[in-house]
Amino acid sequence: MMKRSKYDKASQKGDILLTVLVFAAITITVTIGLVNWGATMLASIRNIKAKEQAFQIAEAGVDYYRWHLAQYPTDYRDGTTTPQPYIHQFYNRDGDLLGTYSLTITAPLVGSTLVKIVSKGTASSTPPVSRSIEAVMAIPSFAKFAVVANDNMRFGEGTEVFGPIHSNKGIRFDGVAHNLISSALTTYTDPDSGSCTTNNSWAVHTCVTPNADPASPSTISSRPDIFLAGRQFPVPSVDFAGLISGLTQLQTLARNGGKEWASSNAEGYHIVFNTNNTYSLYKVNGRESIAGSCTSNSGGTGQWGSWSIQSPISSNQTAVKTSGSNVYSIPSNGVIFFNDDVWVDGTIDGSRVTVVAAIIGETNPDNYVNITVNNDLKYTHFDGTDVIALIAQNNINAGLVSDDNLEIDAALVAENGRVGRYYYDDSCGSNYVRSTLTLNGMIASSIRYGFAYTGSKYNCGGSVGMTGGGYCVRNIIYDGNLLYGPPPSFPLATSQYQLISWKEI
Repeated sequence: MMKRSKYDKASQKGDILLTVLVFAAITITVTIGLVNWGATMLASIRNIKAKEQAFQIAEAGVDYYRWHLAQYPTDYRDGTTTPQPYIHQFYNRDGDLLGTYSLTITAPLVGSTLVKIVSKGTASSTPPVSRSIEAVMAIPSFAKFAVVANDNMRFGEGTEVFGPIHSNKGIRFDGVAHNLISSALTTYTDPDSGSCTTNNSWAVHTCVTPNADPASPSTISSRPDIFLAGRQFPVPSVDFAGLISGLTQLQTLARNGGKEWASSNAEGYHIVFNTNNTYSLYKVNGRESIAGSCTSNSGGTGQWGSWSIQSPISSNQTAVKTSGSNVYSIPSNGVIFFNDDVWVDGTIDGSRVTVVAAIIGETNPDNYVNITVNNDLKYTHFDGTDVIALIAQNNINAGLVSDDNLEIDAALVAENGRVGRYYYDDSCGSNYVRSTLTLNGMIASSIRYGFAYTGSKYNCGGSVGMTGGGYCVRNIIYDGNLLYGPPPSFPLATSQYQLISWKEI
């Protein structure tokens, strides 16, 4: 047998050493890789933890300020006078500092309740990690209906409503409703003669043929051609007293940051809004007379009259001047209060204003004052930038001599009376019948609303009969901006803020 030489033994040992070195290198490489992977994973976990912690801290900032607004609804400076942002440290329940949140608050516009909160949460990590949340909160106003009333209502043919409708009593609807119609009742007695049902009418019903609704207890008809979004009854009633902004409070606001006008000792005032955040003011010296043959045999209660400035208007009104000018700035809090009747028209651009007509302490309804809109009252923008409220102690009128095509962009509130137009027949002159009324806003009417009297004697463009004049076509378009961005000092539905939107930025 041959013996291995020492060279063979050395070669074998070299092979083993090389193998060991290779495996050692692989092991070291894998170990280093695993260590690096572990370190990366640990760093990633720590980063994820820090990011989640920063997010939770940012949310805590939003929750904190929502709580703060519940305690102090008009404080948008975090209880301080220092500049933004407002920085707070955030601790866990053991008292360990986890990070900070900084708050940037955007206060609402005049009259609005929309508050924007940006909360930036920063975790106490190395390096620090931050995430930000933007939340918008607001207090809803009572302007959540296109029309809301505390009385029986009838919407005749030719009425088209874009927005929800509610009454605490019954509703006969013969137009087209693009949103839900609701009533607090189940059945009621329809007061209109010639109604398809009188006793035991369903609380929301239509008399439009061929499938006019029967009386209760017969099954109500399905009318998707009339009620495009359906009808619902009974539902909880609306607190109409809560809908009406306190007139005394409005007068106080007018005296403190707003503007109050005493009695005109004439027929009332005429206010014309301008697009530069001002208004022109006139004293009305005469109203348009009504022919002796013009009588009110329907809807002519109380203060029935022409409710129109005598023509020519320029000769029957006098500029109300202070320091040589009858042009005034819309006040800082947006409230203009008149102790008299007032006519309103014009166009605003970037303004937010509430016009009030009331005599505080007056108990005789015959002396309650009114607001009349006979000419266009318009917004320049329909994104919530422009907003008007008209709040009348009694009625909000469209007078006898009103625009044939009248546009009113506003929230209309008749505290004790109605929003609408008095009954005028053909003996009252050619203005008794008008073409189209378009309202962009909402209506709150204590008693029955109406801008037209339907029938069969006179014809509106070959479609709708009119016996007592009014507007042949009534388009009521709900302004959704009023819900969370109402006019200055408009009544609110609650005192608590609601979360409107939330997003990470």
